[in-house]
Amino acid sequence: MAKPKIASDWLAGCAGCHMSLLDIDERILQVLELADLRATPITDLKEPDESGVAVGILEGGINNSANEEVAHRMRSRCKVLVALGDCAVFGGIPAMRNFFTIEESLRRAYIETPSTDESGKIPSDPELAVPTKVRALNEVVDVDIFVPGCPPDADTIFYVLSELAQGRKPVLTDDKLQWH
Repeated sequence: MAKPKIASDWLAGCAGCHMSLLDIDERILQVLELADLRATPITDLKEPDESGVAVGILEGGINNSANEEVAHRMRSRCKVLVALGDCAVFGGIPAMRNFFTIEESLRRAYIETPSTDESGKIPSDPELAVPTKVRALNEVVDVDIFVPGCPPDADTIFYVLSELAQGRKPVLTDDKLQWH
């Protein structure tokens, strides 16, 4: 029987959740015995298989049109979608931007910062992603499993991956969630 395929990607966040995934260390070999790790930010493949994967994992909130596209593509190509980390689950630190208008945020980032020289300007090009309000993943697509944490503990991620690779839905009780 073929191993279930797992794919992951990151959206608006710091990549800490994928770093925590790497912190499962040699246990990743146990996951690879059970599952086929496909497209991830840490592998050569960058998009989930067009034919689909069993599990899709997204970290980060959604803060622009490109993030929306990635979320919709992953949702359409996976059977089970996991929101990994506080940014994906709640919007996290990036959602602090929602206290300001997008225009205020862009002006601060590209014009008003102390490190910006006098030629600073807000980039505008039709090929750039359109900024949006920062949203949790489930505000854009249906999510099956929520794994909170900033970042989630490596033991929690290992447990979730192991359960999903064996076709089981992980039950995240207090003893499974590790808080930093």
